[in-house]
Amino acid sequence: MTLDVKSLRSVVRGVGSCLPKRSVSNAELESMVETSDEWIVQRTGILQRHVAADGETTSTLASGAARAALAAAGCEPSDIDLIVLATSTPDLTFPATATLVQAGLGMTQGAAFDVQAVCAGFVFAVAIADNFLRSGSHRRALVIGAETFSRILDWNDRSTCVLFGDGAGAIVLEAEPGTGAVADRGVLTSQLRTDGRYRSKLFVDGGPSTTKTVGHLRMEGREVFRFAVGMVSDVVEAAFAATGTTAQDLDWFVPHQANRRIIDASADRLGIAPQKVVTTVQMHANTSAASIPLALAVACADGRIKRGHLVMIEAMGGGFAWGSALIRW
Repeated sequence: MTLDVKSLRSVVRGVGSCLPKRSVSNAELESMVETSDEWIVQRTGILQRHVAADGETTSTLASGAARAALAAAGCEPSDIDLIVLATSTPDLTFPATATLVQAGLGMTQGAAFDVQAVCAGFVFAVAIADNFLRSGSHRRALVIGAETFSRILDWNDRSTCVLFGDGAGAIVLEAEPGTGAVADRGVLTSQLRTDGRYRSKLFVDGGPSTTKTVGHLRMEGREVFRFAVGMVSDVVEAAFAATGTTAQDLDWFVPHQANRRIIDASADRLGIAPQKVVTTVQMHANTSAASIPLALAVACADGRIKRGHLVMIEAMGGGFAWGSALIRW
């Protein structure tokens, strides 16, 4: 069947996730650094996080999430001709972690590559895959967010090590004809932004070209919080403007799961009712590029997100990089 590329939409066919076996409670962290469950919960809403063990890598978690998403979509690896994997913690400097997933799935066709936009990576990956699919060059895409942030944390820094976790989530997108209307299923719009002037607010102090080391995550938490709510509002409101929709039209708001206070403040500023907000930060902590697809997987598995629902995803992370995508499920 020949598709009319002018009317193509990227429709979500399936969602999957994969978490490391080990979960670490706030109480366990109390024995590692000077912190407390009360302090962590009050400031972040986090109760636990998953931490990768030896042998659990970004690619193995991504492959697990990919297989789950394929099963949910009723697809085989041979049905996929594009993999876009968002990560800041690749298995290797090169080749791309997406190619390791491709090989692990037994795929020999199509293209596979990584995207690096830190916590906003999954939104960037969705936007990139959507453009490939709507161009007609590819038919079905695996879009994955996968991280092992535990490998770049300074476990002596209590201000950062308690905030992050490991995991992976994935969706299958398929190009389908639409009408061009907001009622169409699929990705309706994506809004992406970056501003490199804020690098020092959230970064990793290492890299092959500078220190020849992996480095550790460094963050000015208060500064990140100060910018986050405004940046989130920017791209969400831009998505509303592009589609002629409002906060009242949303069925679900699925934000990046970094901090419960940021999530609540963003939803309040945008006029999104609390009961429409999907929150999983308490279970997973901040899993960077994996946080949105992990949250989507939870909300699909428990029946909250249903076909036809209007879903807004958004994220902001190091760079700064931030973005949103509005999807009709």
